[in-house]
Amino acid sequence: MYELKVLTHFAAAHQLKMVSKKCENLHGHNWKVELCIKSDRLDKSGVIMDFGILKKYLSEIINKLDHTFLNEIDCFKNNIPSSENIAKYIAEECQKKINNNSVQVYYVNVWESDDSCAKYILI
Repeated sequence: MYELKVLTHFAAAHQLKMVSKKCENLHGHNWKVELCIKSDRLDKSGVIMDFGILKKYLSEIINKLDHTFLNEIDCFKNNIPSSENIAKYIAEECQKKINNNSVQVYYVNVWESDDSCAKYILI
């Protein structure tokens, strides 16, 4: 099994409910996103996917989140923008963009601080 991993960042605000009083206040993070894809085979160029294409796909998704109030954007109107749900959203959207049965999003880690992250594993 082969893996590729890319990292990116974005800044955004969110407001959580029923978590802790501190997190129920409107607040923001400088999020770090780690996207990992996998495949059991390489293409004719000897790669899973060109890093540049994967970064482009991830950038298109992140641009919809960057410098927003996450609670107000369409993808989170009916879904709380927790780190867990952000990771799931990024994983599912990236898999749609890849659109290749032999290449799968393996996981997405979303870091909201240097020592706290949520992981979503796309199965």
